[in-house]
Amino acid sequence: MIIQSTNIPDVKLITPKIFEDDRGYFFESFRDDIFKKEIGEINFIQDNESKSSFGVMRGLHYQLPPYAQSKLVRVVKGKVLDVAVDIRKSSPYFGKYVSAELSEENKLQMFIPQGFAHAYLVLSDEAIFQYKVDNYYSPEHDRGIIYYDTQLNISWTLVPSQIVVSDKDKKLPFLNDAELFD
Repeated sequence: MIIQSTNIPDVKLITPKIFEDDRGYFFESFRDDIFKKEIGEINFIQDNESKSSFGVMRGLHYQLPPYAQSKLVRVVKGKVLDVAVDIRKSSPYFGKYVSAELSEENKLQMFIPQGFAHAYLVLSDEAIFQYKVDNYYSPEHDRGIIYYDTQLNISWTLVPSQIVVSDKDKKLPFLNDAELFD
């Protein structure tokens, strides 16, 4: 697997080495020794999966300490635009974002460390999205930022009328009003 830094060095794109033949394909989606060498010590403790339809937006979500989460995300079926926003106030990249198209075809993964808000937008008819996290879900520490915040200026690729957002996510604050990381 190839692990590359993005325009925000702490966010990584991971390209697996895929072995294909007439039977199908095989690849390692996670390998602890390579991950530790290239990214560092992360103890993933939970795997999650979601299924969503075209236009569904999930995010921008994060958890505050002590339940902050690092995530390793990938698409099993379909295609999404995946986005990570740096919400560490002391970071030189504060308010900046990384985006990448993750799909069943390219098998790219994104590593998103603690201190980032995360979202994805489904670009295919449906998508199955998997992710590993290094901390458990805590409703009391769950936070978010509204996806259309003009300060972030994220290019979502779909027009607003195509985007489907949960009632909870419609009520998220703007970056300037959100509880963030120091």
